[in-house]
Amino acid sequence: MFSGIIEDFAIVTEIKKYKENVDLTLKCSFVDELKIDQSVAHNGVCLTVVNIENGCYTVTAMKETLDRSNLGLLEVGDKVNVERSMMMNGRLDGHIVQGHVDMTAECVDMKDADGSTYFTFKYAFDKEMASRGYFTVDKGSVTVNGVSLTVCNPTADTFQVAIIPYTFEHTNFCDIKLGSTVNIEFDILGKYIARLQQINA
Repeated sequence: MFSGIIEDFAIVTEIKKYKENVDLTLKCSFVDELKIDQSVAHNGVCLTVVNIENGCYTVTAMKETLDRSNLGLLEVGDKVNVERSMMMNGRLDGHIVQGHVDMTAECVDMKDADGSTYFTFKYAFDKEMASRGYFTVDKGSVTVNGVSLTVCNPTADTFQVAIIPYTFEHTNFCDIKLGSTVNIEFDILGKYIARLQQINA
């Protein structure tokens, strides 16, 4: 489990393909604190550390993960938002994030907000998925590339988020442009409520 509060961005140093899997090797500020089998969220995707060597660590992404996320688009040198799993004796500063990315979305608009920036993202709307809680609500929570954010102005297939300068500078939001693909995870609480309504219908 994660909170959506990004610790650092890791730099991709190597990418290796093995059959339908991809091994990503990255470098970040807390490599020396990692252990084999530890879970780390990468752009919101929970992956397991499988190797630590020469100041870098490696994780493996399988086909299902690559199909649902933007990890398959990564190149050497790219920045990846990273967060270690949440400690249960700490404060939940963001919201409950599972690290299970639901789908990708495209950045379709960016507007200056007098110091901050409004980003608008568009995703593929599916009525059946929406009935199961895969949607956004005004002032609700959403995770974008692993970052816990508050939703503004949602429609059936778009939502806005406001990014303050600190978040812009300390996450890979600094690299998002029009047309960029991001990972999104909808709020797990909304999914449970939607499922409960289906059961009781």
